[in-house]
Amino acid sequence: MDKSQGVSRVLISEEQIEAEIASMAAELDAEYQDETPLVICVLRGAVPFMADLVKAMSVPVEMDFMAISSYGNSTKSSGVVRILKDLDEEIENRRLIVVEDIVDSGLTLQYLLGHLGRRGPKDIRVVAMVKKEKPDAIAVQVDRIGFVVPDEFVVGYGLDYRGQYRNLPYIGVLDPSVYADVDDPVDETEY
Repeated sequence: MDKSQGVSRVLISEEQIEAEIASMAAELDAEYQDETPLVICVLRGAVPFMADLVKAMSVPVEMDFMAISSYGNSTKSSGVVRILKDLDEEIENRRLIVVEDIVDSGLTLQYLLGHLGRRGPKDIRVVAMVKKEKPDAIAVQVDRIGFVVPDEFVVGYGLDYRGQYRNLPYIGVLDPSVYADVDDPVDETEY
């Protein structure tokens, strides 16, 4: 099967992603020029973005990973956020860059920021590759957004549907026929 099968259209090309990451990296380099921030990747979807972002940055960075779930095995949010993998590094008095693949409802990110904030970091900056246009999303801190996309089911560049499509080099809209049998095919599953 062709890995792009089921994608109805490309929203953000590989070239657009590369250009946006270069711009983000330059901004982060300017902000952290005399420091070594801890880059926190939210697993699994943010891995491609985080990898490309830190490669494009020229300042030294440290990296750590968190896995968070608010959906379990279903496609609807349970309303309960769980940390499946916590940080290995201490973050007290550290400057943090949280790297997210997508901000959808904002609930999971809000929980994550509260969890990290209670541990006494110097500051937290959030960068997200994609933010959905959702009128019912909660207001949550996102300092830098790569792209704003319509409220459609998007896949690619780390974003998945049932574990597939993460390895597409672009971000596209999943054809509704792929998930026609599912009540609510949420794509904000963090892990």
